[in-house]
Amino acid sequence: MTVKWGLIGASTIASQWVIDAIRADGAGEVVSVMSSNAERGRAYAGQHGIARSTDSLDAFLSDPEVDAVYISTTNELHRDQTLAAAAAGKHVLCEKPLALTVEDAQAMVTACRDAGVVMATNHHLRNAATHRAVRDIIIGGRIGRPLSARVFHAVYLPPNLQGWRINRRDAGGGVVLDITVHDIDTLRFVLGDNPVEVTAIAQHGGLASDGLEDGAMSVFRFASGLIAQCHDAFTAKFAHTGLEVHGTEGSVYARDVMTQRPIGTVMLRDANGDHSVEVAHENLYVRGLRNFHAAVRGEGAPSATGEDGVWSLAAGLAALRSIETRTVCPVEAGL
Repeated sequence: MTVKWGLIGASTIASQWVIDAIRADGAGEVVSVMSSNAERGRAYAGQHGIARSTDSLDAFLSDPEVDAVYISTTNELHRDQTLAAAAAGKHVLCEKPLALTVEDAQAMVTACRDAGVVMATNHHLRNAATHRAVRDIIIGGRIGRPLSARVFHAVYLPPNLQGWRINRRDAGGGVVLDITVHDIDTLRFVLGDNPVEVTAIAQHGGLASDGLEDGAMSVFRFASGLIAQCHDAFTAKFAHTGLEVHGTEGSVYARDVMTQRPIGTVMLRDANGDHSVEVAHENLYVRGLRNFHAAVRGEGAPSATGEDGVWSLAAGLAALRSIETRTVCPVEAGL
């Protein structure tokens, strides 16, 4: 079975990562692209060898050849585009954050469930071999009971991606909804645990405008009692990224892993010393698309479901409320 894809949004992420991942799996084909700018859509289709382009969402979704859609428009558009895709019977892979409110994200999940189509959130980091190795170590009890975690995901946002991320609050700009949501999804994945409350502080480092935060530090408490610190930024040109989890019997360290690239190392430290963990790297997006195509065939679930996207959005919005109110705020996913 070949899943035929339409792209909603002629985006950079689709160009750099997702189109190739769809094709690399061997079970997917990109047949159409929809862009609100007709000229851009035509040029994008020509550049990527896509047969059709349109600037009409209705025309795009009425195409009987399109089985699934990848939504990578700005965040305020995700809800309506997902609801329309579900109504047209199309499977949905949507970029994070799913929406700008938890209620809208929940409506997207419900619409896809009611329509009987697969919905996934493009949280690519849980596809990383490094994070899967960390998860296996924790599940295997090799660090005992997890007590704390730390994510450092301060990076430099390249000029070609700055745009709305640093100047449009109405589109969900700012580092929290762009990066912190990834941290929480990764922590939920490796820990098998959900965040329940957060306290956060924002920084305005001179890159973002319109009062948007371009740096943030958050501390989350999870249902198990574990506490996790996240440092996120658009302004750190020379920082490493990483994830570490500390337990009663050991610690696991993953370095240079909060990235789209299949790189990084994992090390376990316990009473017997330091142990390098073998990691078989694979393109994160290829793994994600392979799992999505399998889910369409009825063989398992996508890497990150719509419900996973609701959780990460709820955590990000709680962090923003904490920043605004200077209080500890509950994470309320409603799931």
